[in-house]
Amino acid sequence: MSDAIFAALADPNRRLIVESLAVSGSGTATRLGTDLGISRQATAKHLSLLAEVGLVSGERRGRETIYRPDPAALADVTAWVAAVEHQWARRLGRLADHVDGPSG
Repeated sequence: MSDAIFAALADPNRRLIVESLAVSGSGTATRLGTDLGISRQATAKHLSLLAEVGLVSGERRGRETIYRPDPAALADVTAWVAAVEHQWARRLGRLADHVDGPSG
């Protein structure tokens, strides 16, 4: 699992960009910035970092770059979250059993 992915997703604007791309399937820095109320320059910087960690990929078309989400990059994050969730569920289950005492 990549700490860089978590660091990238720590920024709320980058999370908004990833969410927007997940819904729309693709977008340019211009469109994403307009839709999210972020300057084009800031959006381009965020997209560059997201591409660097593998969360999005960009394809140059004329003067614009079309960005698409890369769901495979989230696989490690999803697996980690699921493992932690499972551990917590087990611990909370044991706590509930302890608090409730033996049934009988």
